[in-house]
Amino acid sequence: MTTGPHPLDPHPMPGQPRVGFLKAFVKQPNIEVGDYTYYDDPRGPEGFVERCVQHHYDFIGDRLVIGRFCAIATGTTFIMNGANHAMTGFSTYPFNIFGRGWEQGFDLATIRAGFRGDTVVGNDVWIGQEATIMPGVRIGDGAIVAAQSVVTANVAPYAIVGGNPAREIRRRFPEHVIAELLAIRWWDWDAKKLTRNLDAIRGADLDALKRAT
Repeated sequence: MTTGPHPLDPHPMPGQPRVGFLKAFVKQPNIEVGDYTYYDDPRGPEGFVERCVQHHYDFIGDRLVIGRFCAIATGTTFIMNGANHAMTGFSTYPFNIFGRGWEQGFDLATIRAGFRGDTVVGNDVWIGQEATIMPGVRIGDGAIVAAQSVVTANVAPYAIVGGNPAREIRRRFPEHVIAELLAIRWWDWDAKKLTRNLDAIRGADLDALKRAT
């Protein structure tokens, strides 16, 4: 019985080096990526961290957490808390980083006041091309982020959002169906169980998924 590709396969699609499971490439301790989540980029998925995760500095302590079975399109950008400037004074200019006396009297707490914590992407999330995810945003399971959107606020599970700033367009399913899907959590199933129930997942057969739990 087949059970799909290996979650650590760097290039799971033969002849398509632009697509890769990110778990095979991301080794940074402050980034967590779930099984089967892939990034699609004509330059290759190997450069995901360097190209797509910006201003992510160890000394700040924030994390980027991405769940399982996510689809991340070319040019997606995660802006992390290190991009923040102090906003407690009259100027947002980062005088301190240029030194030569300008660092004197600088208080890191003035920047930390604007930090928003970890950025968390749920499971089965589709992020469209050139979308931007701002610091501290949480995107719920099953959500869709439209191409070129700028996500500045949390996204509900199974919501479709788009625009700048991104606004909810609609929910993918009725609330009772969303509640059932969040309880079933098919993305946590092992590969064999998932393979057995692919028709129900792809065919939106909620009754079959409930029977499989």
